[in-house]
Amino acid sequence: METLKVVLIFVAVITTSTSNTNIFGGRCSREDPNVDECLLRSFNSLIDYLKRGAPEMGIEESEPIVIDELSIALGSGPDGYRATFKDIHATGASNMTITNVRSDLETHQFQLTLFGPHISARARYRSSGILLLVRASGGGDYWGEYDGVKAKVYFRGEPYQRNGRTFLRLKQLKLDFSVRDIQMGVENLQNSNAVLEAALNLFTNTNAQELLKEMKPELKRDLAEKMSRYLDHILQHIPYDDWIVD
Repeated sequence: METLKVVLIFVAVITTSTSNTNIFGGRCSREDPNVDECLLRSFNSLIDYLKRGAPEMGIEESEPIVIDELSIALGSGPDGYRATFKDIHATGASNMTITNVRSDLETHQFQLTLFGPHISARARYRSSGILLLVRASGGGDYWGEYDGVKAKVYFRGEPYQRNGRTFLRLKQLKLDFSVRDIQMGVENLQNSNAVLEAALNLFTNTNAQELLKEMKPELKRDLAEKMSRYLDHILQHIPYDDWIVD
């Protein structure tokens, strides 16, 4: 779920540019038949540059990535299981790389495929309802380890002129992600016992992919909104003709 933090790094990746083309490893020509391969190299070069932050571009260090809150609901009725995760801190997203780029420079559309070997997440959580025939009301600490994280981010821009330079205005952004292997659990439960903690950890690890599926819609909306604001901010400061040339 924190996968999608991956995306924040990617956001910086596609948009950040000072006039120093060395940050990108060189500009890419729209006339190049292999322009997507050029963009792939440039974006990955930019990822490396941004890992420790770029104050001159208003970009902070990429780790950790923080999500304020996320909720899931399993089952219906008064005894349905509900859980809320707060202050989610994720690390490992800065190790993601872009593995594929598809672009349509005529319509200013870009799709990036990213891969990260491992992302870790920590959060505070509270839950209520019945889980595995056990009342699971209370709170504690959540941990998650996510291996083999894949993400796809699509965005479309609209060019405009400012001070004699070409910039892009963000018009649309979408994202999706998947995780190959997941381990997760809870600990330090409040007002609880070893039986409940064992039941919760059994359930979360047995149903990890289903829980991720349940989290996805809210997580994607939250990340897409944050990314859109962040990307739009960067596009206002980075000329498009700093990374694409005729």
